[in-house]
Amino acid sequence: MPCLILSGGSIKAHCRFCGTALKYIFVSLGSSPLSNAYLTLDQLSKKEKTYPLDVFVCERCFLVQIPEFAAPQEIFGDYAYFSSYSDTWLKHAKDYVDKITPLFGIDKNSYVVEIASNDGYLLQYFSAKGIPVLGIEPARNVAEIARQKGIPTEAVFFGTQIAKKMQAQGKSSDLIIGNNVLAHVPDVNDFVAGLKILLKPGGLVTMEFPHLMNLINNVQFDTIYHEHFSYFSFLVVNQIFKKHGLAIFDVEELNTHGGSLRIYAKHDNNARLKNSAHVLELEKRELDAGYGSLDFYLNFKEKVEKARQDIVDFLHKAKKDKKTVVGYGAPAKGNTLLNYCGVNNDLISYTVDRSPHKQGRYLPGTHIFIDKPERIIQTKPDYVFILPWNIKEEIMQQLSFIRQWGGKFVIPIPKVTVI
Repeated sequence: MPCLILSGGSIKAHCRFCGTALKYIFVSLGSSPLSNAYLTLDQLSKKEKTYPLDVFVCERCFLVQIPEFAAPQEIFGDYAYFSSYSDTWLKHAKDYVDKITPLFGIDKNSYVVEIASNDGYLLQYFSAKGIPVLGIEPARNVAEIARQKGIPTEAVFFGTQIAKKMQAQGKSSDLIIGNNVLAHVPDVNDFVAGLKILLKPGGLVTMEFPHLMNLINNVQFDTIYHEHFSYFSFLVVNQIFKKHGLAIFDVEELNTHGGSLRIYAKHDNNARLKNSAHVLELEKRELDAGYGSLDFYLNFKEKVEKARQDIVDFLHKAKKDKKTVVGYGAPAKGNTLLNYCGVNNDLISYTVDRSPHKQGRYLPGTHIFIDKPERIIQTKPDYVFILPWNIKEEIMQQLSFIRQWGGKFVIPIPKVTVI
């Protein structure tokens, strides 16, 4: 539900899962523009709209969340993120398809639906096996790219209304997939209730999302931005699915996006799909770590402030030593990091990105120019500051040539590391 801004700037909001009034700050990252609101040259002189990046923790259910400052239509209307520009992510998607199709008998007689299907990066691998698919992607520009690849895609926001419509059309699903979408949903109850409606009686749901445990342990404050409405522990996501008649019967810990969970869910009356010991093991590990105590969440702010100071100190020292620093990537997480740390093109002269949809534009807030990767060869910087650190291995391999002139890589999270 949307939040209310009271006189004096205070926020009045309620937990999007259990409805409890939100009173406790998990971390505050100041105010910034939407992380995917890349700017053209003409827009640089215009005032940018900014929103608070205040993250709360619910004292009742412990869901970590940002109130809904910006509507989903504003965030995802014309989206600049295309999944297919990461080789690492494409391999992850193909590996998933190759694993799940034999494991659960997904074949040409099945129907697979992916929510937030982006540019068809994953469904293309099901289609190659002759399996019927449907993508649901609210960003119309991205959905059109998927259609051009031959992936049937509907440009709508998923929830109970769409699920009922699809069910009435005979589009109930044997497998529902959601990769990095659960965190993007402002009405999480309506979303999960929609999964329940759309899922066939014997079907399964898999969802991937960044694991709150990794965010906290590795001080991944930059994964916080306005399009990520919620940050999930396993304990909380289990509560949400149970409330809507879905049982999580297995869970995997993945290394994607700095550490994610992949949950496997079924209808709670489905006895065919057996429960895994991984579920109880992860629940116990989170409880032992303190995820069932409010005080545990309130200690995160100090870790974030130290991480910020370390990044700022490195960049100012590099400038003092007359070293050149450029960025690699223009990810949403990078915009959170740069804006929170107060970095501009005086400290990082430019950044580069493989996506032509970002090249020639400027980062929101910091106004750092996004160029083509070839510029790094031309300018030979001393440091390449990797903003999408979650795929740092892929990037360091692509840019290994910087070693020729003594260039080094900088990884900012969980602490500044020069390689």
